[in-house]
Amino acid sequence: MADGTSSKRPDNVRMETTYATTEPSRDEVDALAGATVIEFGTPWCGWCRAAQPLIAGALTSYRDVRHIKIEDGPGRPLGRSFRVKLWPTLVFMKDGQEMARVTRPGNLDEVRDALAKISA
Repeated sequence: MADGTSSKRPDNVRMETTYATTEPSRDEVDALAGATVIEFGTPWCGWCRAAQPLIAGALTSYRDVRHIKIEDGPGRPLGRSFRVKLWPTLVFMKDGQEMARVTRPGNLDEVRDALAKISA
């Protein structure tokens, strides 16, 4: 692409900073190629806001990992399909398969360890 990013996987220099209110379908998520982190949360959640520096810090070393932030809540089908109960929940996927999960990360290593499982 003209701006230097790969069309296959986004560069995390453009890490998502807001939660998308329109979510992809589970089939679309399961069809994603490569390494992906799906972050479920809300912009008003204190736990979610507190985790942002940890998530951003961990992702800086994994520039080829796609990061998708989805606003979650009751009746939201994608979060329910992943059995999300607490925010933020980070689902680490490789080629559409869940490889790891971190709920309410408390430190950078927790997120980095999960990222290492999908970036090999």
